Amino acid sequence: MSQASNEAVLAAAEAENREFLVFSLGDEEYAIDILKVQEIRGYENVTRIANAPDFIKGVTNLRGVIVPIVDLRIKFHLDNVEYGGQTVVIVVNVADRIVGIVVDGVSDVMTLTPDQIKPAPEFGVTLSSDFLSGLGSLDDRMLVLVDIDRRSRLGALALLAPFLVFQI
Repeated sequence: MSQASNEAVLAAAEAENREFLVFSLGDEEYAIDILKVQEIRGYENVTRIANAPDFIKGVTNLRGVIVPIVDLRIKFHLDNVEYGGQTVVIVVNVADRIVGIVVDGVSDVMTLTPDQIKPAPEFGVTLSSDFLSGLGSLDDRMLVLVDIDRRSRLGALALLAPFLVFQI
């Protein structure tokens, strides 16, 4: 394949629609690339790890793999973090590691076209947008698109490193 046709294929792939899993944290809707999602599970008690940051709820055994469970509600500093019937864990693949993220609930899978995805705004020094890949807009809905790979490249995964190496 020539360089020009390879670039054309890449450009066409970038222009394709993307699917996102939509979940809620507090009153806001967030979305994550569906290709990063391994499964969705109900929230279960986890094994706490001493001296772990408060947003790391602990670890759980998922078919022989010890999976760290991160509560995004705590990580994003949301008030009134409660565990109820709608609380779920989205099991995702981050940098070839399996991590569970706790969210208030999952609502649906949504397809967004490239023109419905806007770049993440720059907030300056006071508010970090490191976890944003953009904003998705569909009718009257605005979704915060979370880039879990970007977060890991910026060091959040380093906090999880001690929990990512165990296997049973």
